[in-house]
This record gives sequence, C-alpha cells and structure tokens, in this order.
Amino acid sequence: MTSIVVHGGAGAIPPERHERLRAGVRAAAIVGDAILAAGGSALDAVVAAVRVLEDDPEFNAGTGSVLTRDGTVETDAAVMTGHDQKIGAVGAVPDLGCAIALARAVLEGGEHVLLAGPAALRFAAEVGISPSAPGALVTERARARLADHLARRSSPTEGGTVGAVARDRAGRFAAATSTGGMVGKRAGRIGDSPIVGAGTWADREVAISATGDGEAILRVTLARNVAARAAAGLAVAARAALAELAAITGGSAGLIAIDRTDRVTLRLSQTMPVAWIDVAGRGDGLADDA
Repeated sequence: MTSIVVHGGAGAIPPERHERLRAGVRAAAIVGDAILAAGGSALDAVVAAVRVLEDDPEFNAGTGSVLTRDGTVETDAAVMTGHDQKIGAVGAVPDLGCAIALARAVLEGGEHVLLAGPAALRFAAEVGISPSAPGALVTERARARLADHLARRSSPTEGGTVGAVARDRAGRFAAATSTGGMVGKRAGRIGDSPIVGAGTWADREVAISATGDGEAILRVTLARNVAARAAAGLAVAARAALAELAAITGGSAGLIAIDRTDRVTLRLSQTMPVAWIDVAGRGDGLADDA
C-alpha cells in the first residue's frame, strides 16, 4: 500500500492564488505517485514531487524563492529515509534551484549530513549539479514581497516551504522539504527545513514535513516531536505538537505526516495547499484538517 502527501507551505495566501497553488501540489503528488505505482522508492517519490514544486514559481522554493534582505536567493532542503534514518541536507546555498537534489546527493554520499553556504556548491559541482545564474531564480513577486517587507518591516504573511512524505510498496517511509526561507532574512540564515527533527523527519513508522514559522519550529523540533508522540495516534500527536509550538513560541506552523494507517494535514495558519494520493483515492485542498 503506497501513499504520498505533498504540501506547498503554510501561511496566509491571497484568494486569487488558491487554485494555482492547489494545481501545483496536485501535479507534484501525481508525479510522486507514478513513481510509487511503478514500484519506485519513497525516496525517489518525495524528491521527484518536491522538484516539481521547486520548478513552479508559485512556491517559495527553487524558482520563486523569497529574497534575502540583500535581494538574493539562498535555499535550504533536506531529505530523510525512514528505514535507515539517513538524512542529507543543505542550507543557505546561493542560487540553487534544485536544493532537494543536492540534499539527496549529500545523503547518498554518506560523508556528512548538512552542507551550507557557498561551499556547498563545491560539492554540487562534484556531483554534477550547477547553480542558476545570479538573479535567475528571482521573480517579480519575490521582488515585490521584499520591497513591501523592507518598507513596512512587516512579518511574512504568505506561506513558504514545500514538502512531501511517502510510503512505498516495501513499507519504507521518506520525507523531503525545500524552501527559499523567510522574506528579508539575513544572508546565511538557515531555517528549520534542513535541520533533522525540526522541519523534516522519517523513521520506520512515520514521515513528517513541516512548514511555517521556521524559528518556532526549530525551538520545539516539531517533526521529531510529532514522531515521539505518534503511538497515541498520528492526528493526536500532530495536534499536540502544534499546540505546544503555539504555547511556547507564539508562532504558527503546519505539517503533513503519514504512518502505516493514517494521513494527516494540519496547520495553525490560515491556509496550506496540500494534495494526497493513497489507497483511499486522491484529493487536495488548503488543508483538509485544521
């Protein structure tokens, strides 16, 4: 029994963008599901699904990433396999539109868990991954968001981060998360997405990808928190972990998670585009549970 769930970031999203975001996560879920249906691994499925979203300028990952206060793009990503709890991650990598591919290369290389900053591009070159030209990932919407943020010193309101979780025919889990980070961040800032147990987690029983207030997610290691509570039931665990995050940090977040019997999509923010395909069928929305 295979299953895949995809998210496009938690946050406040203008109504005119809702259908475009739902279409994006549907497309990503279909790509991942096709891999699972053909007998592919959960790792292959989540990486492929996230790559779809990284290439879609509607999402805050890869093309379309939000900008640092210097007007540049720095991306974070992680992928984790549950059967062996291996993880590969990259953080604050400049002009990298396929951060999840480099994170997978880190995982498969086995030497390190996390590579960060411009130096990560040296490893990228070794494995045949090239960054985009400076500025090539910058969209007009990202420029406008940064200008608004700098003018008003406002907190980011739209969602960020994309992610996928999957279970393959062999019962193995995987989770993948990729992001451009937060609007107006300092250069070099690394968020929750590439930090094991914070924005991304998979083990032999569950896979989780989180999104939202990265600093808040880091403070409570949200994904690992859910996994640690999962014996009580996945939905119960997710609700409890999100409630704890809100109580401790005052922040908001969302997550997707699967175990061997359940699928959960939860968010504290207003919206979170999600799509899923499993034995019960397929669906999508702005989070089917709140």
